[in-house]
Amino acid sequence: MIDAIDIESLSETDKLHIWNAGRAELTTKPGADRLARLADTECRRWQTKNPILAAVMQACGTWSRYWNEEESFHEATLNHLSSLIGLEPVSNETFIEFRQIFPDDDMLRTLVLLALSEIVASANYSYCASLAKDSGLKKLFKQIAADESQHMSYFISFAKALVDSGEYSPKGALAVAHLFLREGGEIHGSYRQKIEQRQTHVNWWDSLKVEALQTDGPVEIERKANLIFAALKQITGIHFSSAAEVEEKWLEMVGC
Repeated sequence: MIDAIDIESLSETDKLHIWNAGRAELTTKPGADRLARLADTECRRWQTKNPILAAVMQACGTWSRYWNEEESFHEATLNHLSSLIGLEPVSNETFIEFRQIFPDDDMLRTLVLLALSEIVASANYSYCASLAKDSGLKKLFKQIAADESQHMSYFISFAKALVDSGEYSPKGALAVAHLFLREGGEIHGSYRQKIEQRQTHVNWWDSLKVEALQTDGPVEIERKANLIFAALKQITGIHFSSAAEVEEKWLEMVGC
């Protein structure tokens, strides 16, 4: 696909999108490693208590390796393209920072976090594709957007299986959705007024360089929110149409 891109014709916006995306993809491997660890642990935990759920965990762990491989291809492609263009390379310090270990958490929350991350990524890549004038770059961004959308579908399916098992409360899914949808939440990415300083891992949406982009704020917010509502409907069976409804239901489930 790179061979089909006319590097000399790329705009400064295109170049910044490529540069940002290559760095964002660096953070995927820690998430994949976390998913593989959790899937193995949970598979062992449920083997005698709930063999069907254990099989789901095993399938999830196996699939996580394919997901990791595909995301690694995105990372390598975008960063190689950056180098061909002559953009600032990934420094050793950035690589180490973006590859920090992603701390383990509840399995359902992990799957929903990854599903929502893929929603944001897919929407962002689609937006980049819509702005790209070069047909080769447009095709590349569209392909990655489609890949991320497929990943989202897998994460939603695994999360739904956990909720359907009765072993995981849907409140975990709502907690993560609220984290994204709340005022100043993760869905706003690097445009948020307050970005948490973590010593453990890097969320890619916090690390995009947006100052040079010709936008007044985060893109595709309504589309991303609607996709999150749709994901919650598939996972929990509960219909939502606003961030306030998600927060209200989540607080109800936690007993507030």
